[in-house]
Amino acid sequence: MVTQSQYDLAVEMGNWLRQKSWRMVTAESCTGGGVGYAISAVPGSSEWLAGGFITYSNALKEKLLGVPPEILHNEGAVSAATAEAMAAGARKAAGVDIAVAVTGVAGPTGGTTAKPIGLVWFGLSWEGGVCSWKQQFPGDREAVRDATIEEALRCFEKIT
Repeated sequence: MVTQSQYDLAVEMGNWLRQKSWRMVTAESCTGGGVGYAISAVPGSSEWLAGGFITYSNALKEKLLGVPPEILHNEGAVSAATAEAMAAGARKAAGVDIAVAVTGVAGPTGGTTAKPIGLVWFGLSWEGGVCSWKQQFPGDREAVRDATIEEALRCFEKIT
């Protein structure tokens, strides 16, 4: 279920994309398609959302998004390099103007000292470049995923 906050952010993102005449794609791991689901809840979102990639496994990150295996081996799936490669690969594969990627540890297991539960890396790729940032979200799996979706829906603020 899409929260009101997620819906409002998706509407804001859509308005921004329409003003630029841009189309976008998502590349998601820890959210399992939640970002795309939130966006597609907005009527008319097909005007600016091309689709999304759910790449939960490293194998699909490599195959569908072109994430180099060396990055996954050396940096891990939850890293700045992986988030950036996911975003760049998704944008290229979909032939769109902008892509947002998310990869993280939603829990309740899988966390380590270096990569604790709640750590999420975000990647953004557009014609002007690529960037990444991380957030550490509190709470259980659902809270981490919801917070990740909201942060991803704010991605356009990184380049405005």
